[in-house]
Parts: sequence; C-alpha cells; structure tokens
Amino acid sequence: MSDVSSYLWLIPVLPLAASVVTTFIALFTVGKKSPLRQQAHWPCVLGVVGSFLVSLIAFFAVYSGAEPGEASVAVYYTWIKAGGADFGFGMRADALSTMMLVMITFIGSFIVIYSIGYMRDDPGYPRFFAAVALFIFSMTTLVLGDNFVVLFLGWEGVGLCSYLLIGFWFQKESAAAAARKAFLVTRIGDVGLLLGILLLWRMCGSLDYKTVFARVEELARAGADNPVLVAAALLLFCGAVGKSAQFPLHVWLPDAMEGPTPVSALIHAATMVTAGVYLVARCTPLFVAAPTAQLVVACIGGFTALLAALIALTQNDLKRVLAYSTLSQLGYMFLALGCALQRGSNRELATFAVTAAMFHLFTHAFFKALLFLASGSVMHAMGNVIDMRHFSGLRKVMPTTHWTFLCGSLALAGFPGLSGFWSKDEIIDAVHRASEVPGAATAIYDILLVVSIVTAGLTAFYTFRAYFKTFWGELKVPPQAHAHAHGSHGGHGGHGGHGGHTDSFESPPVMTIPLMVLAVFAVGIGFLLSPATGVEALEFAHFLQKAPGLETPANHGFDWWLMSLSSVVAVGGIGLAYLMYVKQPNIPEQVAKSAPFLYQLSLNKFYLDEIYVALIVRPMVWLARGSAQADEGGVDEGVNLVGNSPGLLGELFRPLQNGLVQFYALATVLGLTVFLLSMLIKA
Repeated sequence: MSDVSSYLWLIPVLPLAASVVTTFIALFTVGKKSPLRQQAHWPCVLGVVGSFLVSLIAFFAVYSGAEPGEASVAVYYTWIKAGGADFGFGMRADALSTMMLVMITFIGSFIVIYSIGYMRDDPGYPRFFAAVALFIFSMTTLVLGDNFVVLFLGWEGVGLCSYLLIGFWFQKESAAAAARKAFLVTRIGDVGLLLGILLLWRMCGSLDYKTVFARVEELARAGADNPVLVAAALLLFCGAVGKSAQFPLHVWLPDAMEGPTPVSALIHAATMVTAGVYLVARCTPLFVAAPTAQLVVACIGGFTALLAALIALTQNDLKRVLAYSTLSQLGYMFLALGCALQRGSNRELATFAVTAAMFHLFTHAFFKALLFLASGSVMHAMGNVIDMRHFSGLRKVMPTTHWTFLCGSLALAGFPGLSGFWSKDEIIDAVHRASEVPGAATAIYDILLVVSIVTAGLTAFYTFRAYFKTFWGELKVPPQAHAHAHGSHGGHGGHGGHGGHTDSFESPPVMTIPLMVLAVFAVGIGFLLSPATGVEALEFAHFLQKAPGLETPANHGFDWWLMSLSSVVAVGGIGLAYLMYVKQPNIPEQVAKSAPFLYQLSLNKFYLDEIYVALIVRPMVWLARGSAQADEGGVDEGVNLVGNSPGLLGELFRPLQNGLVQFYALATVLGLTVFLLSMLIKA
C-alpha cells in the first residue's frame, strides 16, 4: 500500500479551513446586505468536495495495495506526553476508515450543494455553512483517529456541532429545546464512553488501537468473557447508544427534526448517528472477546429496531416517520454487530456480522439521505408544512421529487434487487447464523431472528404509507404552499424556477440534481457491491475484510430461503400500504377505532417522553429548586450569619465604650466592689 500519510491530514483540514473562512464571512458581514453573504457556501462546497477527492485517493490506495489487517498510520505530532501517557495525534487509513470517509464526504458534498437552494434566503446563511463544515471536520477526525483520544476529540466535536445545527433556528423555543435535549441525552452516553476509555488505559497502559486490541486478545486467551473486558465493552457501547440513539437514549433523535432538513440528512445518514456503529465495528476485537456484551448489543439493537418501527406506523409528520426509520435501521445495524460471535478460534461469523452491519450502514446512508432531502423538497414547496394530513397527490406537481422519493422508499423497504434488500438480507442471515451457535443465548437469537423479519415487514409498510399519503390521492396543498410559490412566504426562500406559477411546486435544480444523483446510488449501489455481481473484486465484504480485526474470510453466499422470505415480507408490506392508503383509504381509520389503545400507544411514542419527564426530568427540577431554596434560605443565611457575627458582637459591647470619663470611673468602682465582695464571701 502506498504511503498515504503525506495527504491524509487534508481530509479533516479542508473542511476545518472552510469553517474558519465562512465564520469570518459571517462575522464581517453580520447585519449587512453584503453580496459576500450569499456566496458564503463556496468555502464549504470546495472544502467538503476537496475532502471527498482526497478520501477517494486514500480509498483506492488501500483497495489496491493493502494486505489483510494492514493499516497505514501517520502520527503528525505528540499531543500529550506526561507521566506514563504518550498520545500522538495519529491518523489511520485502513479499509474501515477509508470506506467511512468516502461515504461521509460524498454524501456530505451533495447535502451541502442541496443546502444552497434550501437555505438561500435564511439570515443565518453563512453561519449554517460554517457549522456544517465544522461538523464534517469533526466526523472525519473521529473516523481517522488512530487512538481513542483522537476519536473522543472528534466524538465531542460532532456532539457540539449537532447542538449548533439542531438549534440553528434558536429563536424558536422548540428548536432550542431540541438542541438542549440532544446535547444532554448524548452526554449521558459520553460519560460511559469516557469511563470505558479510562478503563482501557488502566488495563492496557495505552490508547492506541493496535496496542489495546493486542492486549485484549491476551486477556481473552486467559479466560472467556473476562469481566474487565465485558465492563470495557459495555461502557464503550454506552457511548454508542447515546450517539446512535438506541433505547433508552433514543429520545433526542426525533426532536432533532427541528433543525433544517439538510441537517437532518447529515445527522441521520452520513455523520453523527453512524459514529456509534463505527465505534463498535472498530472495537470488534474487544466485543468478540466479550460474548455477554455482544448479547446486550444485539438485544438493545433488536428492541430499538422493533420499537421505532412500531412508532413510525402512525406518525403524521413526514420527517418524523423518517427519523423513527433511522432509529429502526440503526437498531438493525447493532443487531448485526451483536451477532459477531466467535466459534472457538474461528472468527468467520464475527467477520460476516460486522461486514453485514457496515454494508447496511453504507447503503442506508445513500437512501436515507435521499429520503430526507426529498422530504425537505416537499417541505420547501409546501411552505414549511410537513404534516402529511395537509397535502397529498404531489406526484402531479413535483415529478422529480416524487420519483427520487420512490427510489429511496423502495430501497429502504428492501424491495428485491435494490440496495436495502442486499444489505438487510445479510443482517437477517447474520442473526440466523448466530442463532445456530450452540450456547445459552441460542433461544434469544432465535427471538431476535423473528424480530428482524417482523421489523423488515413493518419498515416496508410505514415507508410506503408515507409515500402514498404524500404523493398519491387527489392533489391537495396547504395555503402556505401557494403563498410560498408566489414568493410571499418567508422561511427558506422562494422557488427560483417557478416564475410565480402554482401549477408546479418542484424545487430548483440545485436541490433536485443531488436528489437524482443519490437516487441512482440508492437503487444500484447495493447490487453493485453484493455477491450477486459475481465479481469478487467489487464485493463490499471483499474490501472490508482487509480491515484489522476482520481478516478472517467469511462465506457471503446466498441463503435463498431467507432471501425469499424477506422478499415476500417487503412486497407484502408495500402491498398492504397500497391497499390501506390508495385502494381503501377508510381502512386506517377503522383500524384506529377498533384498537384505540394500541393506536394511541404508537401515536404517542409509547409515552416514553412522558415517562422520562415524570421519572427523571421533574424530580431533577424539584431537586434543583429545592437545592436553590436550601442554598438561599439555609446555606446563604448561615454564611451571612458567620460574616455578620463580628458586627453583632461589636453591637453588644459598644455601649460600654461611650466616651464618658464618669461612666468609666463608675464602672471601675463597681468592678472593684464586686471583686472585694467576692473575696469576702470566699473568706
């Protein structure tokens, strides 16, 4: 493999430089009608596209030259060197990191281009692109890090940027509250991640991946399911649960829809939420050595996948349907990662399961980015209305958005032959293989296999429920859409290509071209990288098996029975949605009336937010208020009493010092008299 260290640093630095330049543009043009503000996207576009090109070069360098298990590491300087700590700012190029980098920067590039049209008339235009560029810098740093310290730096940077972007419209109370919620909930997981990193440092004396994983394998050979390894794995998984929004820390992600739609696409498809999946995949040697932790990962993933799918069935906000879909698909990925079991000394199943999870992460990024951007196109045209009860039949006036959304929906539903079909099939296959491994957990993996198949059917149904409600039926648009088309609506800007006509609500080319490009990848990238092509060199698994920890060859052939079952489930879900929302649209209301409790349970997200408010938020508020009152009424008064005591003592003795000589003489005589009397009494 050619040495990539000479240019690897450019991948995060280019977006960082773009963020700095755009920040200066924002600062120097604030409050001014400067043409420079409307060109503030260029540094971000050039920085992210440049980062993608460098990532592509690094990817092909690894693809063409890397041996299995090989990584090219560049340590640019020693960051921390004190006591026993020696942490270099190192970057790593291997199969896993370069695959992630290409995905992040490629999709990020099209999201940035799309944002030029979507955010055009927003007063915070430069600020938006500065934050997006910083977001991509943080994510690429996280992926490139060669040790847990650099990973944690990028990890916290991603959390900060998500706070800035979710709360981008901070004047809205709901946006500010969503940003705070995301920041606080993910911090809970981050505490676990930090403790896990400290435990690894205590256990291994280093935080470099190579050293840590070598030490982990030594401990694993000394005893199966070492408690220390299990604890370290579970603590790291806490961080993944927070960032990747798994139960019970999933509640922040749906509220993140308060940010601009390109932010939703960036968070849900290419960056933040994929960080947790990447972390667990990167730490495969650790998790493989801790089967108990693996079982926890699989159960949390499977439960989240099913829970989120059940909630998505009844949501009316198009973006929230997609948000819960993201939760469910991330659960799918963790379910696969939890199936990375080791059969004796054979790691074939572990390699297969991790590859399946990362394959789904890769394909999901394309079709989920497409779906969010297409929903943003709908929102843009409908004057910021995104409730599906207020519009329908949009395929007649938004043909490009309709066809691209359909491509993304088919891919997400796992329609046979499309991207989601190939990657989702591998996950189901991984769960099936794990259920055949002898052990106490066999029955649990059997249940998880059923969960994975049921979730696949639910995914197809709720995805096409959203598609049919939005694009089929009679044409209906809200009043805000007409005002927006005529340019009288504020928000995100007008439709440059409309010319004021209301017979077409299609978004401008700067928004639709990224949709068309992503649609092509959403449809075909899964097949191209699957074993179905018969070209081993193109297989996703063939490339990813060059990553350290995934070197063991695994059989990625077809399980025709499972493929047939998943195909039937996907087509059945689509058909049921067509029946209920196109052919007989009165059925959903009848179902809701026949099972009101279940309907309300799904519609209200199983009341989990309310439960958290009752059990956690309100007690914490009461505790804070009680502490404040105690501080004000008790601690403060006590401190004041101590501070005032010299004055009080002075007030007590001040009358004795009145300045009258006669009083002093009288006091002396009285004192002498008392003294003499006391002496006489004693005598």
